[in-house]
Amino acid sequence: MVQLFNHWFSWNSVARAFLETVLLILSAVLAVAFISPGALRDLLAGLPPLVMFAVTVVSINAALGLYQSGEGRSAVQIGTRILVSLLGAGLVAYLMFDLLAVGWARHELLEFAAIVAVLAQALMRVVSARNGSRSRVFQSRVMVLGAGAEAAKVQESLAKAGSKCTIVGYFPCGPAESTCVPRERLLKSDLPLREVATENRIDRIVVAVGDRRGGALPLDDLLDCKLAGIKVLDYSTYFEQTFGQVRLDSLRASWLIFGEGFRQGVLRTAIKRVFDVIASSVLLLAAAPVMIVTAILIVLESGFPVLYRQERVGQGGRIFSVIKFRSMRTDAERDGKPRWASASDSRVTSVGRWIRKLRIDELPQLFNVLKGDMSLVGPRPERPFFVGQLSEEIPFYGARHSIKPGVTGWAQVRYPYGASIEDSAQKLQYDLYYVKNHSLFLDLLIFLETIEVVLTGRGAQ
Repeated sequence: MVQLFNHWFSWNSVARAFLETVLLILSAVLAVAFISPGALRDLLAGLPPLVMFAVTVVSINAALGLYQSGEGRSAVQIGTRILVSLLGAGLVAYLMFDLLAVGWARHELLEFAAIVAVLAQALMRVVSARNGSRSRVFQSRVMVLGAGAEAAKVQESLAKAGSKCTIVGYFPCGPAESTCVPRERLLKSDLPLREVATENRIDRIVVAVGDRRGGALPLDDLLDCKLAGIKVLDYSTYFEQTFGQVRLDSLRASWLIFGEGFRQGVLRTAIKRVFDVIASSVLLLAAAPVMIVTAILIVLESGFPVLYRQERVGQGGRIFSVIKFRSMRTDAERDGKPRWASASDSRVTSVGRWIRKLRIDELPQLFNVLKGDMSLVGPRPERPFFVGQLSEEIPFYGARHSIKPGVTGWAQVRYPYGASIEDSAQKLQYDLYYVKNHSLFLDLLIFLETIEVVLTGRGAQ
């Protein structure tokens, strides 16, 4: 894993994005050199537009989720993303090198160079897809210290995520520890920890020991491993780096207090506010036609009102009214009792089902952003009734109210739609990660992933 701007990325994702950027630039330059060698004299002047083209195409790919694990996606879904990527790259090339006339050679050369670059990228994706399951580049070999319940959760999480990490085995920690992992995966515990790690070419050791009292943790052995160049991670840090979440099942207040992150500086707040005002204004102008059509469709199907207001809990526990397009019947809560939305909710109208799927119902919240009640990115605001219920059931739930709630958020792009206490606990783990590590860079990354969510309808309810 590598940390960039407070956010953790897998080496595999970073390498793929970097290689594709280099490939796009290099293949375009080679194409021009092959067709018109004389044009290379202006190469230095032409590199900036080529770099801008490559970065834009890679950003489109990131928005489509092409640098994430393809685990759980069908061949059709992956193929559709690649096709959209190719169409997007072609559109960018046309806009930059034809309509805008950005370049350092004849338009024909630039267009040919862009086509070659995009085809080279597509070929790289095909080769990568065929060899991806066999590739061991940047694949991390992990040994789990412990064989109990926490160790089993590490195994389960890696299996679900299709991670590039490979669990080599489990090193039992203490004879009293109950075994919750396959016994055939247990490593020799009669040898020193460092010797076992070296013998198995271990890159990382994840400490997954629930009860650490009575000297159960072999601190001297772990120090030897760390001094030998093997990374040692505790359970919470492992999940934070690998899955972008702060686990609740092992979270302690001391980890929140003394750990890195959770910065709420004045400069960061000011930058975030300026970004919110500019971006939400641009989005409102761009989305105005869609919002007008949506309002007309709602009136035609179920009459007025088009919008509805609902109390939500914001920063510091302050109550504010959120604005959304009405997607349910006007009598959805006629008895006055708040209810979780559910799959195939009968209260949702036909138009409401579509605007929920495309997230259009959230667009009026941009006015909440301009007003200052919300931010573009942050934990989703919840209703006061549910906040009281969740605060009693879920530890550290109130921590999400230390920053402004958002129209979109890390939990929304990482976890499917949920409507229960258990789902809220799962989403809180992602919210805590955002509260701990939020930055302008992470906000931009969440925007890119939100585009993928909207385009694919992933997690819609």
